[in-house]
Amino acid sequence: MIQAGRGWGKTRTGAEWVREQIESGKRRIALVGPTAADCRDVMVEGDSGILSVCNANRPNYEPSKRRITWPNGAIATTYSADEPDRLRGPQHDAAWADEPAAWKYATDAWDMLMFGLRLGDNPRVVATTTPRPIQLVRDLLALPGTVITRGRTHDNAANLAPQFLEQIVGKYEGTRLGRQELEGELLDDVPGALWQRAQLDATRVTVAPELSRIVVAIDPAMTSGEKADETGIVAAGIANGEWYVLADRSCRDTPDGWARRAVGLHGEFSGDRIVAEVNNGGELVEHTLRTISKDIPYKAVHASRGKRVRAEPIAALYEQGKVHHVGFFPQLEDQMCNFVPDDYDGSPDRVDALVWALTELQENFKFIMV
Repeated sequence: MIQAGRGWGKTRTGAEWVREQIESGKRRIALVGPTAADCRDVMVEGDSGILSVCNANRPNYEPSKRRITWPNGAIATTYSADEPDRLRGPQHDAAWADEPAAWKYATDAWDMLMFGLRLGDNPRVVATTTPRPIQLVRDLLALPGTVITRGRTHDNAANLAPQFLEQIVGKYEGTRLGRQELEGELLDDVPGALWQRAQLDATRVTVAPELSRIVVAIDPAMTSGEKADETGIVAAGIANGEWYVLADRSCRDTPDGWARRAVGLHGEFSGDRIVAEVNNGGELVEHTLRTISKDIPYKAVHASRGKRVRAEPIAALYEQGKVHHVGFFPQLEDQMCNFVPDDYDGSPDRVDALVWALTELQENFKFIMV
């Protein structure tokens, strides 16, 4: 387990480890990343990926087959942790798991990977990740056979852009987020936060039942760019008095960009309605959405009460075990478990969108029950 901050060199280390395993006789390697795009763009083709470290023993990469083949016959195959069942069946004698703390179906994907790690006399796996206190990471760190390497962003400062060190490290160093993302610390829950990770893990599911109603909620940002707030975009549904969080597609984008993303998400889940907070955008929010889809079912909502008042009833539903996350949403859940209403550093856009989505479903459920 390599647990280190951003820019430390986790990807390069994982790629070099794969190369060494091939040279030492391993023949079937699993490469598992958060998504198929991460496997391709980071683990294989990235600046620090496998192809960049195998110049002397150049393998053949076949993206359509998700396969890398070395001259000695060794094969590495890429797998998306978004699709754990793809790991059923294939056998491996080594594996590289990249950013397991960001896998949507972390435990399921890891379990399927372990079932297939059965070739050879000494199967090995390396996990490279910036730590998040999810259950899988805690379990891996507690295993007797886990060898842990820790690192800080500053350890590799000589190879990082000065602007990165000045703007990112300078901004977050000493903060709680900086301790996680730069120092590579595994942090416990925040005292006073409305949500706790154990609570989310206890009710997490991999598949939602047939849902009676689905909404997409938007907390729109009025500006775009690297320093702008995010636009929160969350999809959720309800079935038999239980709530299910289906997707977090929050982003930093132009109004046209986030509107297309929200409309696309609505279509992906055959949603019943889009709800959007309009305190700042007013009628422009609806206009932007209708330029993408003129007949989209839409409802404007106004934040007439503070974030704590809006969020606490939703947090209560979680405490009652009535809200289930379908998979794992790392950035949303980080924001939730750091959200202390009277002392939150930043704008909780993802949490706002989540609260709007579940509130809309809750109000509709109460109306039906009456």
